[in-house]
Amino acid sequence: MKILVVGGAGYIGSTVAQQLVEAGHTVFVFDNLVKGHLQAVPEQARFISGDLANLDDIDLALDMCMPDAVFHFAALIEAGESMKKPARYFRANVSNTLNLLESCATHGVTKLIFSSTAAVFAASDEPLTETSTIAPANCYGETKLMVEQMLRWFHTVHGLRYAVLRYFNACGAYGPRGEAHSPETHLIPLTLQVALGQRPFISVYGADYPTPDGTCIRDYIHIYDLATAHLLALNYLADHETITCNLGNGNGYSVREVIDMARKVSARPIETAESPRRPGDAPRLVAASDLARRELSWQPKFTQLEDMVGSAWEWMLRHPNGYAS
Repeated sequence: MKILVVGGAGYIGSTVAQQLVEAGHTVFVFDNLVKGHLQAVPEQARFISGDLANLDDIDLALDMCMPDAVFHFAALIEAGESMKKPARYFRANVSNTLNLLESCATHGVTKLIFSSTAAVFAASDEPLTETSTIAPANCYGETKLMVEQMLRWFHTVHGLRYAVLRYFNACGAYGPRGEAHSPETHLIPLTLQVALGQRPFISVYGADYPTPDGTCIRDYIHIYDLATAHLLALNYLADHETITCNLGNGNGYSVREVIDMARKVSARPIETAESPRRPGDAPRLVAASDLARRELSWQPKFTQLEDMVGSAWEWMLRHPNGYAS
């Protein structure tokens, strides 16, 4: 199949693009490189420079590759920033996606796999299922929910088949691809930067949450397993109209537990500093991924936190300055 990977120079998008190439698909990567890295794009994929804010760029890309399916990863993803700059997030994540969906409808694209998030859910002490309460605690989650709603209507009106994959916390590395954001805001790479001597300490935002050690609990999923689910979702859409499912391991780890694991994996000291809570941070987000396992036949390979943090550490040792290394 011919596949257009929008945002395919980013952390998750490039990993999915690589797996698509390995599966024998013809892959095109569309990215503006504001957050992505050209070095992360698979050599076998054709790179198309463009911006979702420009409808002409999208039309040109679709004219060029005439894809059988589109994978959509391009978005701003920082929950904390979204609470300071909501307009930026609604423009980038909602308005730009509307441009993409409009062009897909015009060009007769029949399948789309969308990168959504666990941030659409209300916090819960129980594992979150697809039917759990929807109530985003931040603007980032709200933008992803709005796109989910748009997809439902594009399916109703235009027959677009779609898969919504609600990620929990992606982490780890796969081959030559790892996590390298600028600025970095994710817990595991930030913590490992302290181990590398690139930061003096890791901030713990809030130590008074209603959790066993007072810090937020999150579900972590290895980037390899996350990418694999996307290919299974593509196959699923051959015989089904839509699917919306969670992708996580079902195990929750607190901020302090992640930091302790980073100390163990790196065998280096990691200093911490307590800071006030950040707006929009839910106390606990843990997935129940039974639907993905049942409908997509998805079986995560890397389920232990030590394996996930360990792969991130190995990649960062080889790439201490990210892709600039």
